Amino acid sequence: MTRAEFCKRTFEFGIRCIRLAESLPKTTVAQIIAKQLIWAATSVGANYRAAIRSRSRADFVAKMGIVEEECDETVYWIEVLMKLGLLHEKRTSALLQEANEILAVTVSSIKTARKGQQISKIILT
Repeated sequence: MTRAEFCKRTFEFGIRCIRLAESLPKTTVAQIIAKQLIWAATSVGANYRAAIRSRSRADFVAKMGIVEEECDETVYWIEVLMKLGLLHEKRTSALLQEANEILAVTVSSIKTARKGQQISKIILT
């Protein structure tokens, strides 16, 4: 997978989460969680874009750490919505799978970067 492909993938992930949030009931609780979901999910793509423009390995690792945290937070908010009965597993399973795949690629990239490989050779070349 290239950087451009992963960039598009993280962007589309954010869009899918926005659409999911828009479909939630207009209750106070659902809307508060929807905002949290949107913030976290869109941050995944935004921070990945920042990471690929990093100026050093340390900067790359730090920014990818934010991608990891925000993606994990997105999973958390989806799980909260499911637990509250505002979303059903059938509706979110593909989105959760995508989040977990993005997390796996992100963690792998961080580990590779920490081992000292050049940024241009870390995943997505």
